[in-house]
Amino acid sequence: MKSFLKLSLIAALAFATVARAEDVIEISKTYVPGSTPPIKVNISGFTGEVNEVLNFDLYVMGFINVPADQAQFLISGSNNGSVQGTVTDRAVASVSTGAGNVNRVTGYTRLNKAYTGGSLRRQAHAFADDIVLTLTGTKGIAQTKIAFKSAAAGSGEIYVSDFDGHNAQAVTHDGAIVAAPTWVPGRLALYYTSYRLGSPNIFHHDLSSGSRNAFARYPGMSTSAAVSPDGSRVAMILDKSGNPELWVCNADGSGLKQLTRTPEDESSPCWSPDGKWICYAGKQGGVRGLYKVSASGGAAQRIYTRGAPNPSEPDWSPDGKWIVFTSQTGGFQIHVVPAEGGTSTLLVDGEDPSWAPNSRTVVFAKRSGGSRRLSLLDVPTKQVKDAARISGSNSQPSWAK
Repeated sequence: MKSFLKLSLIAALAFATVARAEDVIEISKTYVPGSTPPIKVNISGFTGEVNEVLNFDLYVMGFINVPADQAQFLISGSNNGSVQGTVTDRAVASVSTGAGNVNRVTGYTRLNKAYTGGSLRRQAHAFADDIVLTLTGTKGIAQTKIAFKSAAAGSGEIYVSDFDGHNAQAVTHDGAIVAAPTWVPGRLALYYTSYRLGSPNIFHHDLSSGSRNAFARYPGMSTSAAVSPDGSRVAMILDKSGNPELWVCNADGSGLKQLTRTPEDESSPCWSPDGKWICYAGKQGGVRGLYKVSASGGAAQRIYTRGAPNPSEPDWSPDGKWIVFTSQTGGFQIHVVPAEGGTSTLLVDGEDPSWAPNSRTVVFAKRSGGSRRLSLLDVPTKQVKDAARISGSNSQPSWAK
């Protein structure tokens, strides 16, 4: 009987191992926007801020906290002075015993780690990122940063915060109109537009040293900087030729080149992840659409967004597969479309979308009364959480990559 029981347990564990492998494949496969179910987990043992952080972080990365008997994975631990956490599978196997078959929960441990240093909030973010990496094979985003405009009073200023809106700090103190912050990839530096010198100019701001300079200061308007993935080039909208057009130059300001020449305005450039293309919003015959043009110049190509008229504010996902954008049909809505164009998918009401480094979470602004606030959207599941905010209207977010 002991040998039979041993063989039954081995078979059950083998079945659970196969199930785990299939689960990982299921989790990491290419998603369909808005129609992918969240990964069910049960979170227990944590209290206060740590519990809130874990629930928030995992929710906006495609997980959902459910009762233990419904969960695929069990996340447990404590935060008595520091965060300690464990992640196990919850696989139920039928085990044969002398009294017949019984169901037992097999708890294969995937992660067991203690965190030290920094605040409990920081430790909780780190644990959330480790959970995501362990279960999906992709990096989490809980320790990333966003930049945004906050108009708490007057014309507003540029702020930087944690991805969830906490620990916000003012970057500018210009007392003038500011707009369109964007990160330099891989660096603690921003470009943004400011009217500090009278007209709209693009500034480069090194957040490590605090130094900044007027990067693009041409007659008329200089705005909407977008940095290539390798940081070597900057696309922007200038009207120095008499009309708002798309231009590109090197990161030191040299090699300025005009890419579009149309009678109507261009806006909101963004780069493809390989640095070969620049996507932007433009018009033909008074009808707004999305276009892309080679970063070295050439004819523009239309990116069709069927089902989403008046597209603007595009952002290309870091994995190159999707373009998220704003569509205006009475109100403002966030849509996503394959990078090559096609039928768009409505995600949520809002505007100013920006992809996270994981190519599945988006930060955007949504209108609330007379102001805006930042929210986080998991594109595959459409799960949304509002970010923390400072008082006033928060908008135009940009996610550090």
